[in-house]
Amino acid sequence: MKRFERLEQIRRLDPYEDAFEIYRLTAAYEFPWDVTRALELALYRTYAVPSIGRLLAETAELTDRAQKRYDDTSLLLDAVVEHGFDSEKGRTAVRRINQMHRSYDISNDDMRYVLCTFVVVPKRWIDAYGWRRLSRHEIVACTVHYRTLGHRMGIKDIPETYEEFEACLDAYEEAHFAWDEGGRRVSDATLDLMASWYPRPLAPVLRGATLALLDEPLLKAFRYPSPDRVTRALVRGAVRARGRAVRLMPPRRAPHYARQNREIKGYPNGYRLGELGTRPVPGAGGCPVRHADGSAAQ
Repeated sequence: MKRFERLEQIRRLDPYEDAFEIYRLTAAYEFPWDVTRALELALYRTYAVPSIGRLLAETAELTDRAQKRYDDTSLLLDAVVEHGFDSEKGRTAVRRINQMHRSYDISNDDMRYVLCTFVVVPKRWIDAYGWRRLSRHEIVACTVHYRTLGHRMGIKDIPETYEEFEACLDAYEEAHFAWDEGGRRVSDATLDLMASWYPRPLAPVLRGATLALLDEPLLKAFRYPSPDRVTRALVRGAVRARGRAVRLMPPRRAPHYARQNREIKGYPNGYRLGELGTRPVPGAGGCPVRHADGSAAQ
């Protein structure tokens, strides 16, 4: 297989009818490392919205149990990519995602914003750092994939096109990014988690490198100092150089899914999708937010 042969395959598919297959080819074959990094950044961005960051801090899921939360989120989202929405595993994953989210009072606007990050951040990351830019087929297929996820999560007023997702994300961040003590705690815990995946002496370097990849509105919301220009240029240049190096490599012949990532550390003996995630009880046991009707959705 030649380097661009899979892209040619993608372009022969219909970006609407074959959205699942196109997204799977993009995420598991063409850009598995980039999609992983981009989705990490997508979820990280949401902490800068105080209503999201504060809730995550109150649950302690991303401060006291950061590795488990990271593993569970990655595995549940990727089960749909690997098996499809209508497979038994895909339905189980979406059901668990819904059971967890419906146990909290999360606004539709916040849920829609999180969905927007899944569509927009990977496209921006890959265009900046990937071995090639995303094709229009891939952009449309990604949009369709996450619109489908959003519908199955019961999110209302979902944008139709990539451009609408992008406009929604940018407007929401401009209106809502702000300092919150809880959001900062979650951010610090996430940076510590990422540093823990590597030898301890590298932690300060890795933290600085991660901050160099963040944009100014995100840094400002968390009140992190802006990295100097040299550090930012070196870090971003290094990630771009990785993309250029990948371009010269043979194309991937086997898919790579999130369950194969070295960062997934919590299930050395395997896992069951239906047992992933939390089962919060409203008003107690790690679920500090009680619904207006006094009960958790099932």
